[in-house]
Amino acid sequence: MGYASNLCAVILAAGESSRMGRDKALLPWPPPGAASTPGETFLSAAIRLFAPCVDVVLVVVGKNEPDLAPIVYAKGASLVVNPNPDRGQFSSLKAGLQEVLSRGRDAAMITLVDRPPVRPETIQTLEAAFEQALHRRRWAVVPEYQGMHGHPILAGREMIEAFLRAPDSSNAREVEHAHQASIEYLPVGDPLVTVNVDTPEQYAALSAGVLQSS
Repeated sequence: MGYASNLCAVILAAGESSRMGRDKALLPWPPPGAASTPGETFLSAAIRLFAPCVDVVLVVVGKNEPDLAPIVYAKGASLVVNPNPDRGQFSSLKAGLQEVLSRGRDAAMITLVDRPPVRPETIQTLEAAFEQALHRRRWAVVPEYQGMHGHPILAGREMIEAFLRAPDSSNAREVEHAHQASIEYLPVGDPLVTVNVDTPEQYAALSAGVLQSS
């Protein structure tokens, strides 16, 4: 896409995955049973999905840096360490977006590592919509499926700066709601934009769903 040379992907992967009981970034993808041999992890699959569409992929890590760094570097992505991951996901978002601006880029494709990768054509649709939205002075594009908002979101300079200006006690949803008039919500036909995995039960359900759709 024409904007890809100025676009970073930001994957938030600094969480402790306490409800899952193991690092969600390292969950096998496809899930066991959905393919004969799971070939990747949530993290490596996300990097592979975004890499052709952006200039650089940034992965924000925390205390799990030793476990995730080999995957990040092997896949050609870059590492951003959140020095205070205990302050929550919004602190990781700020760390990643500050790195976007520090690298002289003006836009970011943002997602969470606990989401299975969306379809490649969904990324293409979002990027095309984002370029058009910028011409209409929109700050961001957010995918939605059946009325539910999802990820990845594409944020321009104004949205990035709004996130960075927000107090540390805030969260991404509050900032988005405060600037809702400047955000374009794009209906897509990909249910994976709204799927996230927090517990073993949700991962098992995702495994069954992938197996049934394959």
